[in-house]
Amino acid sequence: MDTIANNIANMNTPGFRGDGVKFETVLSEAGGNNVAYSSSGETFISRKSGSTAYTGNTLDLAIGGEGWFALDTPDGMVYTRDGRFHMDSEGAIKSVRGYSLLDPGGGPISVDPSAGPVVIGPDGGISQNGKRIGGVGVFLIPDKATLTHYDNSAVRSNVPADAAEDLTANTVRQGYLEGSNVDPILEMTRLIAASRAFDNATTAIQQSDTKTEESIRALSPTG
Repeated sequence: MDTIANNIANMNTPGFRGDGVKFETVLSEAGGNNVAYSSSGETFISRKSGSTAYTGNTLDLAIGGEGWFALDTPDGMVYTRDGRFHMDSEGAIKSVRGYSLLDPGGGPISVDPSAGPVVIGPDGGISQNGKRIGGVGVFLIPDKATLTHYDNSAVRSNVPADAAEDLTANTVRQGYLEGSNVDPILEMTRLIAASRAFDNATTAIQQSDTKTEESIRALSPTG
């Protein structure tokens, strides 16, 4: 329920990746009989893409494909699909939280604030006045990596990501933003189902306790 509630709270957060809970059935042999029971559940971050919308803002960026933008933070490199970027007074390209956007080599990106409009191509190339001056890094996180949330829309990976080589499958779209990948209708349905399951489990426990108390009273020796 906590996981679902957090997903619903971030359903309008650009680039947010919702959490899921994986319950695995474990087989145990007790008394010669196979007993199936569920584990406590493992939370994972869904990598499913969210929908994109046109904004027209020069430094709003979205990625088509499996890639991620990289940001430089006090805790090291993190990755995000939240493409809300802006230029500071010195020309550095920053995220909505103020972290530097990185190029394919892992270096911070900066432009000349006085050199005209910034044009970003599908391959991530950055141009001003028709001259290419750099590129936006698009990184691929290995499938085996475990992701954890960082500062809302960003994630940390326990395995380093590599710069994407195929920039036809992982393109950058200027003037677009990707939304959250949370499906609000599905999450509300899950929340209702989880609430009912919790209520049913609580009722079952109460009934079991009541029967136990009745059995103790019935079997106890009388005066």
